[in-house]
Amino acid sequence: MVVRNYCAYARGFLDHLAQRNIPVADVTEAQVEQYLREAVALFQRRHGRLPGPRWHQIPCAGIHALLRLVQGRWPPATNAACAADALRFAICNEYEAWLLDERGLARPSIHALLWEARHFLAWHLERCGAEGLMDLSIDDTDRYMDLRALKLTRSSLKSVAERLRSLLRHLYRAGHIATDLSPHIIAPLLYAYEGVPSILERDQIAAVLESARADRTPAGLRDYAILQLLATYGLRSGEIRNLRIEDIDWRSETIRVRHSKTGACSFLPLMVPAGEAVLTYLRSGRPATAAREVFIRTRAPYRKLEKLYSLVRRRLCDAGIKPPGKCGPHIFRHARAVEMLRTSVPQKVIGDLLGHRSTASTAPYLKLATEDLRAIALDVPGAEGLA
Repeated sequence: MVVRNYCAYARGFLDHLAQRNIPVADVTEAQVEQYLREAVALFQRRHGRLPGPRWHQIPCAGIHALLRLVQGRWPPATNAACAADALRFAICNEYEAWLLDERGLARPSIHALLWEARHFLAWHLERCGAEGLMDLSIDDTDRYMDLRALKLTRSSLKSVAERLRSLLRHLYRAGHIATDLSPHIIAPLLYAYEGVPSILERDQIAAVLESARADRTPAGLRDYAILQLLATYGLRSGEIRNLRIEDIDWRSETIRVRHSKTGACSFLPLMVPAGEAVLTYLRSGRPATAAREVFIRTRAPYRKLEKLYSLVRRRLCDAGIKPPGKCGPHIFRHARAVEMLRTSVPQKVIGDLLGHRSTASTAPYLKLATEDLRAIALDVPGAEGLA
């Protein structure tokens, strides 16, 4: 069905190009947008209503696949329209090479740093032009931070400050600015363990699992298996998304977990509920694909999942569970740690299961077991007199 839809929309787009004598190798983004606007108007004339908000995704996917096949890349690289754009592209290219070759950062970190670099340079060069970069001042960076702070939490703003410092160090090192401004970027102070993350109680986890188990669609089978792994092992999102078929040894009933932060591997016993959920998904829910990851998108292109946050949030909502804070997959990790803590599992064992390198990484979970901490609280000398 998906392949048929892709081909149908690609043929319609090719007919559109042929009527206008436009070679497919020369198609631009503006021409694709124009075609989609005409397709929406045609849909409205045929059906008497506008299509749904996500209707454009399938025609876009089919057309983009066609253009990637013909042009080798889509969307095409943006051409510099002025001197400021040319300078921004050049700086970002050399900054990316510096982050990769000299600092040796991982790709996700580089993408975050580059996004901030593009955003800052576009903002500043639009105001001052290419010739104004050398005169970058503390006032300019303060204005940018004030602009970014409007909709960000203190934690997010601290990350912005760290990314901006990195860019400013590179700009000074490469001779694009006259003064190293990185020491003047002030970030909000964050204190260790200052925030208490959300967790789920055992009855809430059971309700989420029961709600997902009732969904027997391919997406439901996949989501239930993911939730079982989250609830049983407290895995990180990346550890589940990168789980491969060969990581599960059905004969010895073990599962190999590649810890996304440390790069180490753990071999854990394959618990029956989690194993049965994964096996049911592999037999009845997983699409036929050459991808080796266990959990795959339900729609083409069939590849591993990019994130779990929206999946978990949707399943929590379906079960009527509304955590007070964040509602992503990490709340299952916190819940698993607290559950083990309440059953007197040593902190070192908890850390090993969660893939922590040191017990200090496990310490933040202690603040979640508030009732347990109250039970061992010491009396404050002189408290009777204060009462």
